[in-house]
Amino acid sequence: MFVFAYLLFRSNKQQKLANNLLALKSMRSQMNPHFIFNALNSVNSFIAVNDERNANRYLSEFSVLMRSVLENSDEDFIPFSKEMELIELYVKLEHNRFKEKFDYEIILDKAIDLDEYSIPPMLLQPYIENAIWHGLRYKEEKGTLSIKLTQKGRDIIEIRISDNGIGRKRSRELKTSNQKTQNSKGMGNIEKRIGILNTMYKDKVSVSVQDLNEDATGTRVILTLRKVV
Repeated sequence: MFVFAYLLFRSNKQQKLANNLLALKSMRSQMNPHFIFNALNSVNSFIAVNDERNANRYLSEFSVLMRSVLENSDEDFIPFSKEMELIELYVKLEHNRFKEKFDYEIILDKAIDLDEYSIPPMLLQPYIENAIWHGLRYKEEKGTLSIKLTQKGRDIIEIRISDNGIGRKRSRELKTSNQKTQNSKGMGNIEKRIGILNTMYKDKVSVSVQDLNEDATGTRVILTLRKVV
């Protein structure tokens, strides 16, 4: 009976793991088309104003980014150094399109060895995309995007993505019903990914989103990443 119970437990555990891996793969496949669609819109905007030079440069950098994204699409985790390369290129691409809307800074605590940490691929990108597309893009004056990585403990780092845009409340008011649905699905996808990963890897990732100012303008995303030891 003991052996039978153990075998049943192991079988159920393996099946649950397989289901989780399948769900993660499905959610990653849903993210990539959304990301590609937005990037191609950026290319189209350059073409629309006959800016061939910037369109060619954007396409070249976009192809580098997409190659990296597709190479990592089957991985649950990648080295944080790889993720930061993707993020730096993604922000550069968006800044090329919206130079008049925002400047950005990426601040890395020198105490952090990025190769010692791993992170789900493209986990940060949707939060950065939200900051740009739904916060800074609608700001009347030029805004700022800040991405800051800080060592918070021996095996913990904190990633802060902050913008001084119009804020979540005002952004919701400006969105169409279709935009609200798409954004809700995108954030829901990320939350599900984090939930499954934390089940599999014991609370490796935590995320909180808060208004930056008392008047509900600006947004700060705080993501905590634990090293698997």
